[in-house]
Amino acid sequence: MEKPILKKLLHIACLAGALWLSGCAAPTQPKTPTEEGATPSSAAVFPHTPLYPQGPLQPITAAQTSTHTVTPLFAPTDLWDRIRRGFAMPNLDNDLVRDREQWYASRPDYMQRMTERSRKYLFHIVEELERRGMPTELALLPYVESAFNPLAVSSAKAAGMWQFMPATGDYFELKQNAFRDDRRDVLASTRAALDYLQKLYNMFGDWQLALAAYNWGEGNVSRAIARNQKAGLPTGYDDLTMPPETRLYVPKLQAVKNIVANPRLFATELPLIENHPYFDTIDISRDIDVALAAQFAGVREEDFKELNPSLHRPVILAAGTPQILLPWDNAKAFERNFEAYTQGQYASWTVWTLPSTMSVAQAARSSGMDERDLRSVNGIPPHMLIKAGSALLVPRPTTVKADVTSTVADNGQIAFTPEVVTRRTTVKAGRRESVTSIARRYHITTADVASWNDVKSGAAFRPGQSVVLYLPVRISQAKTSARGSSGKRTAGKPAKHSRSAGKAANIRRKQHK
Repeated sequence: MEKPILKKLLHIACLAGALWLSGCAAPTQPKTPTEEGATPSSAAVFPHTPLYPQGPLQPITAAQTSTHTVTPLFAPTDLWDRIRRGFAMPNLDNDLVRDREQWYASRPDYMQRMTERSRKYLFHIVEELERRGMPTELALLPYVESAFNPLAVSSAKAAGMWQFMPATGDYFELKQNAFRDDRRDVLASTRAALDYLQKLYNMFGDWQLALAAYNWGEGNVSRAIARNQKAGLPTGYDDLTMPPETRLYVPKLQAVKNIVANPRLFATELPLIENHPYFDTIDISRDIDVALAAQFAGVREEDFKELNPSLHRPVILAAGTPQILLPWDNAKAFERNFEAYTQGQYASWTVWTLPSTMSVAQAARSSGMDERDLRSVNGIPPHMLIKAGSALLVPRPTTVKADVTSTVADNGQIAFTPEVVTRRTTVKAGRRESVTSIARRYHITTADVASWNDVKSGAAFRPGQSVVLYLPVRISQAKTSARGSSGKRTAGKPAKHSRSAGKAANIRRKQHK
């Protein structure tokens, strides 16, 4: 009697278990065929995006299982494992890939430095990719772009770990001003890069072409595709004519992907990167010195800057940068110390907007700073005047209570104009020469000519009289070389310079370049 009852109970338990497991299936969007030339739908673009069930769990039929996957019941052992699970891009297999595999594998020290550097940022990038349903291979793209260095700057002025050009950064709302460059910001640049990659995929419907466009520009890739279509040729990544750098771009990413997928095959050891956040986001409500913020968090200033690389001044302006990143374990310490601070103002710097164009020496006197310090903290190059309206970082008086406004913090810029270098020059007055005629000829004021020669503005000069002028270096060379000792023009005759004068002129030209 007991065996039939036991058998019946086991049958019910198995049926319940089957129903439970079927409810755990996480259906994903099926791949939707896309017509040639049409814009892919979101389901076609990201076919591995999970579709979580809503309402009561229902059993699925056998016919439905082809479009569903069962969510794993165990977490990835580390972040590398998590990245491997999300690989979804078609593989590229050619000689260029094998060449790049050999290049990376033969440089273990470089690979170690690069992967160690990525430890701080990789978890966030993977989280964002999974949230958007994008292939996790894209988390490896900064290895190719910048070796995961957020401070990297290319010869073409691309900046940050995702290497945004200034104009592209503007398009994707990455602020670039006197106080910060969001092309280097970990959160902002990652958001912009993934936005851009999604845009490119929607344009081309192919991840390899999207990556080519990320490197070469969408217009260039579109034109290359159009040329092949006109010639009746295929339009895949391998089929397009493109620059060597772009031709090698996807093979580089494929090589890194292959090494991450199977490091033992390449005699490579990847450093352990645990599958949890490295940093936390902290709100700040007051302007604060970078050094003080690092002190509050209990981290070295260098480590603080690695997580907040967009800051290129010694102060954080809360109106423009209301959040900072800190190591997960240090975030709470910062909040406690920030609230408990009672030793005065948080920021020892403020912003001064120049009312007029000034020399560095004038600006230094007006702000009470040493000229070298003013140049250093604001990045002012030599032989430059600071233009009116520029936002300069200067010491903050203890009497100033208000923080920098959002208008200045978000839009402040520093603009320069070349400093005019003058030289004392003596010229011979010609017949009927006057203060007015000489001023007109040399494009200077009559007041200056009169002052330099201690005469009245309406005075006339005797023929052959020496007239003192202070002229910009280049103008004085051009004008004086075109005149003879009598003051008459000697058009068509080359200027005669001594060898030492020629060397001096070359040195000055180099200084002004």
